[in-house]
Amino acid sequence: MLNNPTKKVLVTGAAGFIGFHVTRRLLEEGYEVVGIDSINDYYPVQLKYDRLTQLGISRESENWNNILNSSSSSFSFVRAKLEDTEYINQLFEEKHFDLVVHLAAQAGVRYSLEHPRKYIDANIIGFYNILEACRKHPVEHLLYASSSSIYGDRDDPPFRESDRTDSPVSLYAATKKSGELMAHTYSHLYGIKTTALRFFTVYGPWGRPDMAISLFTENINNGKPIKVFNNGELSRDFTYIDDIVEGVFRIMKHPHGDLTPPFRVFNIGRNEPVPLMDFIEAIEKALGKKAQLNLMPMQPGDVHTTWADVNLLKKNVDYQPRIGVIEGVSSFVSWWKNYHLNSDSIANQG
Repeated sequence: MLNNPTKKVLVTGAAGFIGFHVTRRLLEEGYEVVGIDSINDYYPVQLKYDRLTQLGISRESENWNNILNSSSSSFSFVRAKLEDTEYINQLFEEKHFDLVVHLAAQAGVRYSLEHPRKYIDANIIGFYNILEACRKHPVEHLLYASSSSIYGDRDDPPFRESDRTDSPVSLYAATKKSGELMAHTYSHLYGIKTTALRFFTVYGPWGRPDMAISLFTENINNGKPIKVFNNGELSRDFTYIDDIVEGVFRIMKHPHGDLTPPFRVFNIGRNEPVPLMDFIEAIEKALGKKAQLNLMPMQPGDVHTTWADVNLLKKNVDYQPRIGVIEGVSSFVSWWKNYHLNSDSIANQG
């Protein structure tokens, strides 16, 4: 059943992991979606093009600032940089978006230690351009990706939206906190309805190859050791992609009410931290193979625990995560095998 098919949504980072899944859900619900992504080479771009293929977009998407229409849905896509102020303004002026779901970012905590400028360009300047475009060409609601990393390395979980977040331990986290501050300012000055989405350790099919579950699965499958930081003494609030998308979709459809300024923050997680060694065991079970562990010290910029308090999200939009780690890991490993081990059908895996 279609939900308000006249709504036009901009999804930034549409070729990325979360952006791809959010776009697919919006299209299923009857929205008209325009996707934008720079398709940078932070990880192999073939995975990004394969995601776009699932959305009906051809490899011509590698051309810059060229809008392509999907062959199978009300989706169009353009490869462009959010730092390109002139083009972003042009896109907003031409398309008249009702809603914006801003998921594009330079990801990766450890990568930010070596390439800090990329995070300033994409996560600060890029988001500034989105905020300015929303000011000049008003939208009903701007949702944007924040991160659990902004809570820093705390020892008092679970993490609540009301907790202080002024001690980030990586530049990636600092840029995400900066984004929230910028959005608050634009909400206060210009009345733009903004919502920060603090994602907690997202995993699932079509996930990034630099994420722990991808690295672990590949090495365990190939009989190679896996790097286990802090000697495995870590825990994460692993959240399956379908639960993340459900949270985003519910927030998008839920009005702000009479908030002044119209600024909100929500954790989106499972509210169930899992010890890293238990997560590895779930991968071993799904693959039917044992892991060789290379125990290593704590890495700079990393944190010991993430744990989302999602009571605010439950109260406001009746959110309830459904997929546990055993089911989620099994689903990921099944997809991973199909995608990586059946090369002839890569573009056809859903």
